[in-house]
Amino acid sequence: MEQQAIYAIVIFLVTYALIISEKIHRTIVAMLGAIMMIIFGIVDQETALHHVDFNTLGLLTGMMIIVTITAQTGLFKYIAIWAAKKAKGDPVRILVALGLITAIASAFLDNVTTVLLMVPVTFSITRQLRVPPIPYLLTQVLASNIGGTATLIGDPPNIMIGSAVKELTFMAFIMNLTPVVLVILFATVGILALWYRRQLKTTPELKQELMEMNAKDELADPVLLKKCLAVLALTIGGFFVHQSFHLESATVALTGAFLLLLITGEHYLEDALTRVEWTTIFFFVGLFVLVSGLVETGVIAKLAQEAIALTGGDITATAMLILWMSAIASAFVDNIPFVATMIPMIQEMGKMGLTDLEPLWWSLALGACLGGNGTLIGASANVIVAGMASKEGHHISFVKFLLVGFPLMILSIIISTVYVYVRYLM
Repeated sequence: MEQQAIYAIVIFLVTYALIISEKIHRTIVAMLGAIMMIIFGIVDQETALHHVDFNTLGLLTGMMIIVTITAQTGLFKYIAIWAAKKAKGDPVRILVALGLITAIASAFLDNVTTVLLMVPVTFSITRQLRVPPIPYLLTQVLASNIGGTATLIGDPPNIMIGSAVKELTFMAFIMNLTPVVLVILFATVGILALWYRRQLKTTPELKQELMEMNAKDELADPVLLKKCLAVLALTIGGFFVHQSFHLESATVALTGAFLLLLITGEHYLEDALTRVEWTTIFFFVGLFVLVSGLVETGVIAKLAQEAIALTGGDITATAMLILWMSAIASAFVDNIPFVATMIPMIQEMGKMGLTDLEPLWWSLALGACLGGNGTLIGASANVIVAGMASKEGHHISFVKFLLVGFPLMILSIIISTVYVYVRYLM
């Protein structure tokens, strides 16, 4: 193996190990790893920039701006209280309703934003009913990762896959992933509702107090809400048709973001840009450059050769390998760097004789997104919810999450295995 390839592997593995350890912020680690790739001459700056996927970055930035402004309207609080009242104040029905709302929201907003908006309202409702919040929080975080799997914009791995493979449009993700996601969602929420039903008891008086709450009181700015909903509808509509107009998904998201800033006034501009998760954006930049070192030195191509040799070039075996490997890996390490590494590897497989890569892409998306439900550190939303719960005096330990999340994650991957085999490989 060439010296440059060895340098690339060492830098990549050291960076990955530091990301997993969480001793240093992952964005700092990823950017320093990327800079090392350039300093050691593995890639030059121009080549490194060529590998940065600006479509992914633009899509994330645009949606973050839209969500930041929409969050100020109180829309999510309104929806949560409205759902609780529709459930007649019944704690088990509320658990199901909040889980389904979180999943639907996560299909169109990023998971972290969704749980950040839903969790405070959940605490408010559980305090009102005097029921333990942990069952609700676990249901919502698992539902957010499941719901985010359904669309191109729901989870960063899907954004990365859709950006790398132009044929996989917004509609393609919905048509191919939403059917199995719905099955997994209802199975997961149903099991959790059955599991926790005995813990979730309240009194008729407390139910009545909840029923007397006015959801409309939560809507802080009705005029802003109308503007946000109009732009959000236009943006999501744009995702459905962007391929027909030869536009990238980032163009649609950024158009929606700056259209909203235009009609809401520039006093929202600075706050919206401040609230963009720049740490996440730069984390992506670092990862793209890190992986470019493995691509340019031929390491990814070699890994693809080994994977094909292991499965004998059989498309069924390769798809199953990617699905299960992605799920198990994503349960214990961040799925974003994993997917960043897997994308060029699958592309290399296409150059080596595997003509139909579609089952592999859907296997990667399902494994990487659903695998995040396996452990507390499997997805960013999991860590965020655990942190918010801790501040309220409710500790979600690694083991507590593992005992609930891992079996349900394995169930979701078994369902995905059947789905991928029946739909694409029979």
